Amino acid sequence: MLDDRARMLLKTLVERYIADGQPVGSRTLSRASGLDLSPATIRNVMADLEELGLIASPHTSAGRVPTARGYRLFVDTMLTARPVDVHNLPAEVVAAREQLHPDQPQRVIAQAASLLSSLSSFVGVVTAPRKTSVFRHIEFLRLGERRVLVILVAPDGDVQNRLIVTARDYTVSELVEATNYVNAHYTGLTVEEVGQRLKTEVEALRGEIAALMQVAVQAGSDAVAESIDQVVVSGERNLLGLQDFGNDMPGLRRMFDLFERKTELMRLLDVSSRAEGVRIYIGGESQVVPYDALSIVSAPYEVDGRVVGTLGVIGPTRMAYDRMIQIVDITARLVGHALTVR
Repeated sequence: MLDDRARMLLKTLVERYIADGQPVGSRTLSRASGLDLSPATIRNVMADLEELGLIASPHTSAGRVPTARGYRLFVDTMLTARPVDVHNLPAEVVAAREQLHPDQPQRVIAQAASLLSSLSSFVGVVTAPRKTSVFRHIEFLRLGERRVLVILVAPDGDVQNRLIVTARDYTVSELVEATNYVNAHYTGLTVEEVGQRLKTEVEALRGEIAALMQVAVQAGSDAVAESIDQVVVSGERNLLGLQDFGNDMPGLRRMFDLFERKTELMRLLDVSSRAEGVRIYIGGESQVVPYDALSIVSAPYEVDGRVVGTLGVIGPTRMAYDRMIQIVDITARLVGHALTVR
C-alpha cells in the first residue's frame, strides 16, 4: 500500500505526463505536487514507485513515465470523473445531439462513431444494435420453382428477407398454410426457442410445414449472426498526428490492422457489453487490449432497458481519462435515447 505522500506524487506524475507528454522529473513533481519535500526525498519516493512497477524511466530521459500498472492505480483510486448532468450538457455535445437522427439505426450508429471521434480526437467505435431473435411475423412467398422468399418481421418492425432454394417445389396454398400455422403457434418466440420446439414437434407436423419451419429457423439464425459482426470505426487517422505513435510505424500498422479486423474489434467491445457503466481497459495490463500503447474507454448502450450494443473511444494510454469517461457516458445515453424514440 502507498502512503499519502507516494499517492500524491504518483497522481501528480500521471496528470503531468498526460498533460505534457514528457517524462516527469523530480523538480517538476516538487513544483506541481505542492508538497514541501526535498529533491532527495522525491527521488527516493520515485525509486520506490519504480520498484513497485508503477512508473518507469525511459532510457533517453532522467524523468519518469507511468506504466500500465500505474495508470490502472490512477484510474481506479485517484481519478475523479464528474457525473454527467443530462440537463446541462456542453454546447458541443448539444450540437452533436442534433446530428443523431433516429430515423435510421445505421445512420445513428455511424453518427455516434463520428461524434466519439470528434469529441475525443481519437478513434470512435460503435457496434450496431444486436438484432433480436424474436419474430413477430413470418411469411413464405413463392418466387418460382423451388425458390421461396422468407420474410421475418421483428417486434421493432425490422424486416429480414431470405431467399431460399427448397428441396421440392411448393404451391402457393401450401406456403399460405405454412405461414398461417407458424404465426399461430410460434409468434413471440426466439429463433432458438422455435428450433428447440421443432425437435420435439417435427413428427407431429405435416412434412411440408416442418421442412419450411426448419428453413425459417436457419434463415433467422443467419440474420442474427450477420448483425453481430457490424461495427463502425471513425477517426483512425487521428492516431497519425499523436506524438505517442510518431516514431512507431510498426505499432501504427498493427493498430490499423486491428481496425480492419472487425471480428477482433467486436471481441474487445464484447467484454464491455457484459459490464455495467463505463469501463477502462489499459494496454499492457491484460489480454483485453492487445497493444501496450492503446487504451479503450467503453460502455454498453441500452434500448428499452436492454443492452443492445457497445461504444467507446480507442486512443493512447496517455489520454485524459476523466474527459473520455464523460464523452463515452454521454454518447451511450444519446444513442440509447435516439434508438428508443425511433
